[in-house]
Parts: sequence; structure tokens; C-alpha cells
Amino acid sequence: MIIPYISIARPDHWFKNVFMLLGTVLVFFYKPELIGQLNQPTIWLSIAWAFAATCIVASSNYVINEILDAPTDLAHPKKKFRPIPSGKVKLPIAYAEWIALGALGLWMAWQVNVWFFASAAWLLVMGLIYNIPPVRSKELPYLDVLSESVNNPIRLLLGWFALTDALIPPISLMIAYWMAGAFFMAAKRWAEYKSINDPEAAAAYRRSFKWYNLDRLMVSMFFYSITCALFLGVFIVRYHLELILSMPFIAGFFAMYLHVTFLPDSPVQAPEHLYKQKGLMIYLIICAVVFFGLMFTNIPAMYELFNVEQTTISPLWTIGK
Repeated sequence: MIIPYISIARPDHWFKNVFMLLGTVLVFFYKPELIGQLNQPTIWLSIAWAFAATCIVASSNYVINEILDAPTDLAHPKKKFRPIPSGKVKLPIAYAEWIALGALGLWMAWQVNVWFFASAAWLLVMGLIYNIPPVRSKELPYLDVLSESVNNPIRLLLGWFALTDALIPPISLMIAYWMAGAFFMAAKRWAEYKSINDPEAAAAYRRSFKWYNLDRLMVSMFFYSITCALFLGVFIVRYHLELILSMPFIAGFFAMYLHVTFLPDSPVQAPEHLYKQKGLMIYLIICAVVFFGLMFTNIPAMYELFNVEQTTISPLWTIGK
């Protein structure tokens, strides 16, 4: 049957590539002349092609993850029913699928531009570092979270280079994006550890759980969220002070996500199913609308209030004089 082979490519995880959106919107922020091209099909086709290429590369990483995680997945109460540990997939075919998806994704990425290709290759390499011995960073405490969440800024780059190869996005925002992803990944680890509720079984499932406990994971979540806020603040003050008005919304989302993390058998263990949390998703959309709206809004009085030099990037509209 072909369905198990489709399943190990995890097309249900492709929604994570929506994190490319920030990079794409940033391009319009820095190059407002592109906004006039939104009525042209070619720009939408470029974005769709870039998104598809990213999904294919990500699926290659998912396949090798499924292959190499199969032995330890047998120790997990739910993941032992995945296609490989349950014996529904032949490993030689799975390895061929991994290679074919990686090659196809990189070929598609090359058709965009060299920087998009380099970012896609970086995403693929991070999958190798995360999954393949002798490094296999997913088994190392803290590095498991940091090496997986670095895919967030990589996706930002992919969204950015989908439309331009002449500029580099702000490093401060990329670090903030990385730390936000680390917070979400650490929350997933916390929920997994709590759900297993057996240190020995947890360590058998994931080697990093030999070091982790609920307290250590919670402290790391605090670190990641504070670091994210710090670098997001650097980006806001340096590039667009109006975005400071979005901070209460963003802080609220972190708090809401933490609330969902604490739920029994928390859905953050499987982020691909978080869309079922309607309240969380509605609030996320509100945050995105506020953030992106403020990105293209100018409020001169705020620069006088905070004594900050105003950006030279032209906004779409101005509030006040």
C-alpha cells in the first residue's frame, strides 16, 4: 500500500511552513514596490512554487526521522503505531523515498534562486544533524530543542528568498524567530514528558529525557521566551517602533500557548493538530493581523515619545502627522 509511504512524509506537517509567511511579508515591507505586483499571477506562482519546494525538502527530513526513530518509537504508547514500527513500511523503499524527496526538493529550490537553494539545503542538512548518528542532536539535552527550532529562521529565509535575492533579513528578527520556535519545542517536550509520566519509559523513548525533568524544561521555556522578547525588541526599536503595540498580543499568545501546554494529554505534543484548538488559532490570527498591520503603519508620535529616530522605509499609510 502506498498510504504508509505517504504518511511517513507527513504531509499533515506541511502547515508548519506557513512560518515562511513572515519572510515573504518582510520583503514587501522592505521593497514596497512589489506590492503593486500582487495583481500579477507570476508572483503568486513564485510563492506557491517556493512553498511546495520547502514542503518536499521538509518531507525528506520527516522520512529519515521516521526511519531512525522507529526503534525508540516502540517505547512510546502512541508512536509505536506509526507505519515503520508497526511494520507497514519496507525500509529500503523508505530510504529511497528519503533520497528522492530530498533531490526533488533541492531541484525545485534551484529553480527559484541560489539563496533560496542554499536555505533549502540548510533545512535539509539540519534534518541530517537532528536525526543521523553520530551527532543525532535530538538525543542531546537543549541541543535537541535548539537544532530543531532553528528551522524557524530557515523558513523565514525561504519565505524571504522566494521573492528576492538581493537583501538579507534582519538578524535580530531571525534570532527572535529561532527562540520562539525553541519555546514551542520545549513546551512539546514538557508535555511529552508529563504525558509519559514515567522517567524510565521517557528515557527509553527519547535519550534526552534522561537529563530532562519538568522543572528543567520549564526553566528552559522561560529562557527561550525572554530571549525571544529581547531580540524582538531590538528589531522593533531598530526597524519599526510601531510594532511595540503588538507586544501585548504576542505576550498573550505565549501565555495562551503555555495554558494549552498544561492541559491533560496536551495537544502541543502534536503541533500539526493544533489547528483544532480554535481559540488558540483565532488568537494567533489576531496576533498576525495586528503585527502585519502595524508593520505597514506609521505613527510619528511614538518616535517622539520614545526618542527614537524614525525609519526611512515608507509605510502604506500614516496615522497622524
